[in-house]
Amino acid sequence: METDRRMRETDRLIREMSAETDRRFRETAAQMKETDRKLDRLGGRLGEFVEGLVAPACRTLFAQRGIPVHKVSRRVEADLPGGRHMEIDLFVVNTDATALVEVKSKLTVDDVREHLSRMAEFKEFFPEYANKVAIGAVAGMVIDEHVKRFAINQGLFVIEQAGDTLRMANEPDFAPRHW
Repeated sequence: METDRRMRETDRLIREMSAETDRRFRETAAQMKETDRKLDRLGGRLGEFVEGLVAPACRTLFAQRGIPVHKVSRRVEADLPGGRHMEIDLFVVNTDATALVEVKSKLTVDDVREHLSRMAEFKEFFPEYANKVAIGAVAGMVIDEHVKRFAINQGLFVIEQAGDTLRMANEPDFAPRHW
């Protein structure tokens, strides 16, 4: 009899502990989801901040390379049938050329590869610029040396932080790839 009572009591305690563990797990999962949401929002705002720093510098940096700038637009988007979408962080235009600038707080090789794919599809998404030369650029507040070399070797301009300003990392005689 005593053993049965103790077993029932043990079973009850295990059920209570299991219910409490489940409740705490759900609370922790909800807190983690909220933290992820806040980090995503913060990352988006950081990206907007970096774009805000790079956009005005584009006029000067491209002009120094002999590419006059008539207009710089942020977040230019286009859609094609089949759910295809393209977003350009910074779109630099003059009468003869366009420059698509991908902006990241920390630029990676994968970011550069994605931008090269974007460059290859640009005129399909924006046929009104088919008669203009398209060049590419990547920008970042943090760019590892191997990422910088990779981007330059692919024919892209690289805009990097230099102290409290921005500069082109490319050599003065650099000739960008045309798309």
